[in-house]
Amino acid sequence: MSELTKFLFEGLPVRGMLVRLTDSWQEVLRRRGSVGAYPPEVRRLLGEMVAAGTLMQGNIKFNGALVLQLHGDGPVKLAVAEVQADQRFRATAKVLGDVPAAAQLEALVNVHGQGRCAITLDPQDRQPGQQPYQGVVSLHGDLREPLQELSQVLEHYMLQSEQLDTRLILAANDEVAAGLLIQRLPVQGSGNLEGQAQARRNEDDIGLDEGFNRIALLAATLTREELLSLSPERILHRLFWEETLRVFEPEHPRFACSCSRDRVQGMLRGLGRDENEGLIAERGLVEVGCEFCGVQYRFDAVDVGEMFTPAQDQPPVPRSVQ
Repeated sequence: MSELTKFLFEGLPVRGMLVRLTDSWQEVLRRRGSVGAYPPEVRRLLGEMVAAGTLMQGNIKFNGALVLQLHGDGPVKLAVAEVQADQRFRATAKVLGDVPAAAQLEALVNVHGQGRCAITLDPQDRQPGQQPYQGVVSLHGDLREPLQELSQVLEHYMLQSEQLDTRLILAANDEVAAGLLIQRLPVQGSGNLEGQAQARRNEDDIGLDEGFNRIALLAATLTREELLSLSPERILHRLFWEETLRVFEPEHPRFACSCSRDRVQGMLRGLGRDENEGLIAERGLVEVGCEFCGVQYRFDAVDVGEMFTPAQDQPPVPRSVQ
């Protein structure tokens, strides 16, 4: 079963999370028809995005959707992982062109240096006119060198946006999508740059900064193979057996799609009656497939007519059908 395990290091301002997606990640690939729907390099990238999105959502406890997107100028034009507050997630990718064998991030989405990573927070109770928060970063490091791993991009993003040191390890194959996140906890009074600098000085005075660095170095010894094959309990023991951990009850992320026939109808109404009737005349029906879960929604001429007929003008439903 898929699990998200959170833990704290006693006596240190450091928190961690470990996610291991099994059945839920396999369901994402199954919904695409087969694992062959995406090249293996794209499946790995998408799995890492799902694991990272799950960790980030669990880290901030945001009441809404966290959407992690890669906009590419390579064969992967768009990759999306969306995670809700209750850890429901879905993912999709748009691939155009050939994907090089064993391609890393640069060859997939940043061939000409124009790739971007966007993290969007869309509140569940968003008010009319309120825009979701979005942060966008390039796929380059501080020295403008192209980054080859999604984990590096997100570490850079979290340091820029939250001023919090983070270590992130991600891995995925066709069976498992997994990730480990280690992050320095914010210190009270460090909400601005001056307070952050003072907090860092205080940490140095009492040796807590060294504590985070030690934990981060231990985390960096975890291999991708271990992350994919070992249970959360074995990983934590393998890395931190000398530390005192407070481990919380695991949560269980799961695949779920928010598409529905009503939402698709709303989209079709936005196209207008002429466009829909033109599709009916050409193809005999209007067919829309969900890019996330693969469900096909079909609307015939009667369905389209009802979409554009005011409710008060529609015939009553026979009593026997009610």
